[in-house]
Amino acid sequence: MAKTVDVCVIGSGPGGYVAAIRASQLGFKTVIVEKRDLGGVCLNIGCIPTKALLKSAETLENLKHAEDFGFTVSEIKTDFEKIIKRSRGVADKQSKGIQFLMKANKIDVVFGHGSFASAKELVVTDENGKETERIQAQYFIVATGARSRELPNLKFDGTTIINSERAMKMEKQPARMLVVGAGAIGVEFAYFYHTLGTKITIVELQKTLTPIEDVEIGKELGKIYKRAGMNILLESTVEKVERKGDVVYVTVKTPKGEEVIETDVVLSAVGITGNIENLGLEKIGVKTDRGSILVDKSTYETSVSNIFAIGDVAGAPWLAHKASHEALVCIEKLAGLSPKSIRYDNIPGCTYCKPEIASVGLTEAAAKEKGYDIMVGKFPFMPNGKAQASGHTEGFVKVIFDKKYGEWLGCHMIGYNVTDMIAEAVVALELETTGHDIISAVHPHPSLSEAVMEAVAEAYGEGVHLGTPAKKH
Repeated sequence: MAKTVDVCVIGSGPGGYVAAIRASQLGFKTVIVEKRDLGGVCLNIGCIPTKALLKSAETLENLKHAEDFGFTVSEIKTDFEKIIKRSRGVADKQSKGIQFLMKANKIDVVFGHGSFASAKELVVTDENGKETERIQAQYFIVATGARSRELPNLKFDGTTIINSERAMKMEKQPARMLVVGAGAIGVEFAYFYHTLGTKITIVELQKTLTPIEDVEIGKELGKIYKRAGMNILLESTVEKVERKGDVVYVTVKTPKGEEVIETDVVLSAVGITGNIENLGLEKIGVKTDRGSILVDKSTYETSVSNIFAIGDVAGAPWLAHKASHEALVCIEKLAGLSPKSIRYDNIPGCTYCKPEIASVGLTEAAAKEKGYDIMVGKFPFMPNGKAQASGHTEGFVKVIFDKKYGEWLGCHMIGYNVTDMIAEAVVALELETTGHDIISAVHPHPSLSEAVMEAVAEAYGEGVHLGTPAKKH
């Protein structure tokens, strides 16, 4: 006999579990179906455990520079297995936290793979394909997330060519690694393994690292990575991968010609694709396109009126915080409330390599393409007192304003802990704040956040700490 509920959520990542909790809070009888572990990719094999790995790498870096702060460290030993184990422990605690939230909100959890028998009924099967449950619901929320995209010439085998999940669970640290793709995942793992002593080569098709970021950000990160000793190959593609014994030979096409690079493992980090397969979507008429479910971006309704999709499976940007916010908007609209729709041009992106990258809004190039007459301000962390005191002076804050109305169009940062600073710009853009609002708001001293105010002041020709001449208004 089928279980009957108001809302059935498929997937328990940052989109799914938030949708389930909010639905329960608003009085919907709710069930969540999860194929693997509660918390989805982000909590188990994505955002959270990778940040734990990156913290270990940062700690090692700090130890290496202990003498700069007046300490002598005689010997540093790296225990790779323990680093991986700590990361898994952090992920496990997060997953258990979701279990607690499910119980606290009286949400029924069903483990297994869900696929639609009809638009009103979901069949759940175990890992052997045996049916374990049927769920009938008034509304279904598909939040099945995404997985690493696989290129035809870079098929994952778990040893020679690996994805990000395998990279965070390796039993042994490789001596050499070639990373294909310099987006967030690629540069984060490059930083982690390089800091631990792995020889890193990065191959990127575009002209800069982190190509979706402002060009100056990607160029700055490239300079920092090169100084650190990483081999950076831009405007390059992997043509062939061959394994001979314990050595992997990678043929890379570069602007200077083909180059064969010897490595131990290839990490393919060329993007992600939505988990839309084997859900029975075609059977019930849910439309998809290139690995994503098509939805109305104000309600998240699919082509089938009682079925909704949120998060990575509903397309870019593939960010956990975007998924969670979509969940809230989706459920609140189902409940008859009037939540504010998401401004997709004001969703921050964060990359947790070192130095960190954070951005929101338009890049300089995008602003010009849209026809804006712009003012650009830039302030480096080098003269910032807090940055100097902490020993992290790399990077800068860059801001872009519309010259006509003073509207803040974009903010781009690279530096220490900038992922904790970007929220100021997000709120400011949401409120359509002008530059003078930021300049007149007193920022704490000493703090890294002063760099935001200073960059804005530079855009308006009112900066006082770089020695640049004032602009006449």
